[in-house]
Amino acid sequence: MNKEIKTKDYFIFPDIFNDYPVKAFFTKKEINGDLTIISNFFKIPLTSIYQPIQRHTDKVFYLNGLPKKVIADAVITKKTELLLGVDVADCVPILIFDRKNKAIGAIHSGWRGTSQQILRKTIGYLREIFSTDPLDILIAFGPSIRKCCYEVSDDVYEAIKISSEGWQSYIKKNEKYFIDLSHANIAQALSEGVPSKNIWDCGLCTFCNPSLFYSYRFSKGKTGKQSGFIGLF
Repeated sequence: MNKEIKTKDYFIFPDIFNDYPVKAFFTKKEINGDLTIISNFFKIPLTSIYQPIQRHTDKVFYLNGLPKKVIADAVITKKTELLLGVDVADCVPILIFDRKNKAIGAIHSGWRGTSQQILRKTIGYLREIFSTDPLDILIAFGPSIRKCCYEVSDDVYEAIKISSEGWQSYIKKNEKYFIDLSHANIAQALSEGVPSKNIWDCGLCTFCNPSLFYSYRFSKGKTGKQSGFIGLF
């Protein structure tokens, strides 16, 4: 693929951040995690793009100094001129912004991260470190597998149900549960006091749109990745 992308068709831009000094976007499958493409298109040095080592944990890393590689599935910072990112291929990419204190975060939340409440813990870190008020938090949810396609075991269904108060986004077909991780995370954000008007969800299913996104389930494990990025610029 030509590194000199001249179109925005490979990106999804959440309009919830439009009025703020934030670069925030989700990629489609053509990018496939290529940071050189991101760097060239947005004219951001590669050294100013940071991604953690993702391991489906509930660890939140506070980046306050020189970037270093750590195992974490969420990163928060107040550093400017730095793009935070996470990779996914069915899991939920979440971008978060404290518009008052100018703090940002990027979160990777699969079923393990969701059941361990990684978004809720990230909000907790923002409160602890920056005195963030949930009323000032804006959140964007990117493409992920949805309840139309995401069959899970009873154990996974119960873990998500317990972790996400008020969550109702699932269906049951032939005694099998199909769940929506994005809506489970939205339920967690709402329970932390984030207003529904401060939450943006693209609503797209990775499994249903194989021409646009990679899906681990659709390709039976042989897949690429898309990403979510956010930065203060």
